[in-house]
Amino acid sequence: MRFNAYLILFFLPVLSFSQVKEKKLDIQPTVHWRTFWMSTSYSSEFKDDFALGSSLSLGFKGTFSDRWKIQAAYRGFANIWSSDIWEVDPTTGQPNRYETGLFNYLEPGQDVFGALELFNVSYQDKKWQVTVGRMGINTAWINPADGRLAPTLLEGVSASFAPNTKWKFSGWYINRFLVRGTSRFLPVGESVGVYASGRGLDGTASQYAGNTQSDFVSVLQVDFHSKGHKFSLSQTLAQNISSTFWAEWNYNLTNSSKELIWILGAQAGFQHGIGEGGNPDPILRYKDPMDQNWAFSVQGGLKIKKWKLISAFTKTGGNGRWLSPREWGKDAWFTFIPRERNEGFESLTAATLLAEFYPSANWTVFGHLGFHWLPEVQNAAENKYALPSYRQINLGVKYRPSSKPKMDFHLLMMNKEALNADGLIAGQRYNKVGLLHVNLIANFRIQ
Repeated sequence: MRFNAYLILFFLPVLSFSQVKEKKLDIQPTVHWRTFWMSTSYSSEFKDDFALGSSLSLGFKGTFSDRWKIQAAYRGFANIWSSDIWEVDPTTGQPNRYETGLFNYLEPGQDVFGALELFNVSYQDKKWQVTVGRMGINTAWINPADGRLAPTLLEGVSASFAPNTKWKFSGWYINRFLVRGTSRFLPVGESVGVYASGRGLDGTASQYAGNTQSDFVSVLQVDFHSKGHKFSLSQTLAQNISSTFWAEWNYNLTNSSKELIWILGAQAGFQHGIGEGGNPDPILRYKDPMDQNWAFSVQGGLKIKKWKLISAFTKTGGNGRWLSPREWGKDAWFTFIPRERNEGFESLTAATLLAEFYPSANWTVFGHLGFHWLPEVQNAAENKYALPSYRQINLGVKYRPSSKPKMDFHLLMMNKEALNADGLIAGQRYNKVGLLHVNLIANFRIQ
């Protein structure tokens, strides 16, 4: 934070001197209140858990002119009511995976905490935008992640250049992360391993948490839009860990009556280890520097009247595990379904179906069905988290009342079952399969 604070303090006098004659500072308040009920139930011998959490972000956006802006926000968190989510499951000795994510991984059991989540200054004209400080990001492999009480955020610098309406060139330099479910910005290396770290290549518990050496993450991205086509090419470089190249194409084709929209998409990626993979000691290492992984994903579907239907397929392979720290966001492939990730495997085959129905402008009803075929759970080198191949079903509703447009509500119910449960031990089922997971979320925003 100190580096970015110096940059902001450096810019402020220039900002004030150059703009004071044009316009005084215009302040707009920002508010985001979010309340989240989460529960996980099992039909077997494992303990059930629940939690009701709430967060409130208060801040402001200040505009000095059309070009200079400053933003700040502080968010507080509270555990309103919960089961003993920080206690391990008696049968497996493993910690809870879902409900604890609402609160502070860095201080387990802490009921009230907070963080200065946003603090940045930005400059923008017709072609350029530069932001320095604490901010959000949404790229293929660095993104807010699927929902909890607050998103994953970064501290660093971002810049973009759009010479026209078709092209955009963007870049990010990240030196700290505010990982979702934590209370402070962590250096890049320390942010890796905040969540459960799975198994090492030899099957013993991974030891890279607190031992990963990485100074920064950089993202370079090029976007091109033309006649319904959207192309994106990016590289995500985690210094001393890995480099991930990602290409994505999306195309929406509308018929002459504009009642039918065809949806097409394709993705391709290549990842390889670099440097020491996070640590020169293989036992403490996050990624093998010799890893070379590939991935491709496709989707196709249509939107007609009040319905949207999309099917998707993903295949990955190569040598070693495809790894992307879960602390940095969700998976990029089209087959991603909320509440589960598919990084950490040498090979993956996934097929999904998404159906959405819009009975009115205020309501969305949706369903996800996915089949995910993974390496054998006994093969630690290929299956980091000992996750069995599984089937996942998500059913949900989103509602935004017309009378209160600043509010929205979201209900999600998720079920995961092993495709073959024979021979699975308790530790390969708890937190993973044979569960019913429920989320009920309320949001209020002024921004």
